[in-house]
Amino acid sequence: MPMSQQISPPPTPPHLETLVTQERVLSWKVASNLFISFKYAWAGISYAFKTQRNFRIHVCVCTLAISLSLFLHLKPVEIAVIGITSGLVLALELLNTAIESLVDLTVKQTYHELAKIAKDCAAGAVLVSALVAVLVACTLLLPPLFVLIMSAIQS
Repeated sequence: MPMSQQISPPPTPPHLETLVTQERVLSWKVASNLFISFKYAWAGISYAFKTQRNFRIHVCVCTLAISLSLFLHLKPVEIAVIGITSGLVLALELLNTAIESLVDLTVKQTYHELAKIAKDCAAGAVLVSALVAVLVACTLLLPPLFVLIMSAIQS
């Protein structure tokens, strides 16, 4: 390929360097060990908890569902199913946050129909998982909860 036809990478905007804080400088590199990988993962979870109202709501509801399943002495497999569905909701909420951040970075606060579709679909995935988690929790928690309430009323 002649020199005139070579494609060079786009220049890095000078303001991009100022966006990277000192504590996140290493995030641009591959984690050097497992501890650093977990540190980055925890940073993502912490970010979502601090900034995303829906993530905090999901954490509270998941904690309530698992606590109630333990209080009602559900079978271990039922507790596991509630834990798995709850974990799926939290994982999808984290992915939704990541997708929203990436889209915002890409479109730079301008409207684009494809950005809307990406954000709406990611939010839709969270909604579907949350509805399934509610269905599972209701199926497993309501019958023993109803029995407990009825026995308390009759005594």
